[in-house]
Amino acid sequence: MTRQNNGFLLGTLNPEIFSFPVSTAEVIITDERIQHINEGHPGDYTNYSHLIPQIISDPDYILTANRPDTILLIKKFTMEAVHLELVLKLKLTSDNPEYKNSILSFWKIDRKEYNRLSNNKKVLYKRG
Repeated sequence: MTRQNNGFLLGTLNPEIFSFPVSTAEVIITDERIQHINEGHPGDYTNYSHLIPQIISDPDYILTANRPDTILLIKKFTMEAVHLELVLKLKLTSDNPEYKNSILSFWKIDRKEYNRLSNNKKVLYKRG
C-alpha cells in the first residue's frame, strides 16, 4: 500500500474493460473508509484486503450501483473459496484533478448474493 495525499493506493483499474472513459486508473482507500468497513463488516478487510488489487484490475463483473458515478466490482476467488464485493466511487473529469477513484465499501458475499447481483444489476462488464 502506497500512501497518497488523501488515502492509500490499492490498485489500478484496467481502462480497456470499461465501455466509457475512465478519468484515472488509480484506486485509493482512506483511513475513514477502512474504519467504516471494519465496523460494518468485521474481519473482511483484515482477511481479504490482499485480494483488492486483483478485484480492481480483473473483476468478474462491473455492475451499476445505486448511486451516480459509483460501480460494484465483484469477483469469485476459487482458491480462497470466497466471493467479494467492492463499491467504488469513480473520479469524474469534472472532479478536482487530485482526486482518485475511491473505495467506499468492501465485504465478503455468499454465492447466492454473487449470482443475484450478476443477474439483477445492469452489467457494465463481464469477464470472459
